[in-house]
Amino acid sequence: MANIKRREAVRLLLAASGAAAFAWSPEETARAHSALRTARRASGSFEPQFFTGHEWDTVGLLVNIIIPRDRRSGSATDAGVPEFMDFIMLDGDNEERQTAMRGGLAWLDIECRERFAADFIDCSEQERSAVLDDIAWPLQARPELSHGVQFFNSFRNLTAGGFWSSKMGVMDLQYMGNTALPEWTGCPDEQLRKLGLLGG
Repeated sequence: MANIKRREAVRLLLAASGAAAFAWSPEETARAHSALRTARRASGSFEPQFFTGHEWDTVGLLVNIIIPRDRRSGSATDAGVPEFMDFIMLDGDNEERQTAMRGGLAWLDIECRERFAADFIDCSEQERSAVLDDIAWPLQARPELSHGVQFFNSFRNLTAGGFWSSKMGVMDLQYMGNTALPEWTGCPDEQLRKLGLLGG
């Protein structure tokens, strides 16, 4: 990846059909999380099958920028999002998705090298923020950064999907479903008042 040129990274991104290249189904999500649980039980560690070492480091850093650890829950890496992505990249026949991921990660390094003479992971926090701020807001991005915008928005969606479909993400959402309710007593008065359905 270190030798890849901007033209090649853009070609890889264009070979995939945009944001749809990162699309994934609920079935793929379930398979990825199931495979991840099985792998962790078997060895307690994880070796990426799709990502190279450099890509793996970049993905880990980038997902944590998107979903950092906070007072409520852990970070994207704490939730196993890079592992989830590795499984998603290999699940089924998705050469387009793999091409878009490889091209996007390469584009990110190239952009950072051109601006700061360093790969994304070797840039300072401020330098990384400068690049990401330029591609995080599609309507504000310069046209020449459209390939980076496309990659980052797809990557951000995949990060969010991996996080909020994980056990940690479901807890972060404070999801109350999938629990037995022995008796239904109706909607609490407090909520009915809030909805304007009960006086007082």
